[in-house]
Amino acid sequence: MAAGDEAARFRLGVIDHALRLFAEQGYEATSVDAIAAAAGISRRTFFRQFGSKEDVVFADHEAQLAWARGYLGAAQGDPWDAVCEAIVGLFERFTQTRELAARRYQVVREVPALRDREIVTVFRYERLFTEFLRERRPEVADLRLIQFTAAVTATHNYLLRRMLRGQAEAGPGELRAALAAIPRGPAEELVVAVVPGNMSPRRVADLLAERLGNL
Repeated sequence: MAAGDEAARFRLGVIDHALRLFAEQGYEATSVDAIAAAAGISRRTFFRQFGSKEDVVFADHEAQLAWARGYLGAAQGDPWDAVCEAIVGLFERFTQTRELAARRYQVVREVPALRDREIVTVFRYERLFTEFLRERRPEVADLRLIQFTAAVTATHNYLLRRMLRGQAEAGPGELRAALAAIPRGPAEELVVAVVPGNMSPRRVADLLAERLGNL
């Protein structure tokens, strides 16, 4: 096993113990010492790895953000598709540790301070995607980019939370289908033309070219 994989497994183990204790005893009632004892580590090791109780709740998000940043940095082709594939990849990664994600969801929803932290964390994903699109599609209005990344992130979170609550078995396919319905790119103008039914296609094309050229 690679050293990086072993370190990641170690951190996930500590996170799992912490979330289990938070769910059983309550967030405020659970001490760092209790988490360290359950995980079989020292208090000093805990703080070296996580910094605080709040940090341990969201620790795997740092790894997820790093993965998404690396994915986008290497992405080729359509940048809108790259953002969608990145969010699908994040969804898959969260579902690989579904039980842990479900426990975190239950803990976060019961602690106001953690809900506030979650809002900040979600915004970091949106900002990452928006900055990527700004770099790849500088000609597109900033508002359009922000609307797109906010919709993409909200769609991911909605399906993930439904799954974690046991309300749906959403998967990457369902997420991709929902993402495909989100408008992307610059806003397009819709032109409606009313022409006589007996007008030839050639004449329709000529009239449209003439009228559009005058817009």
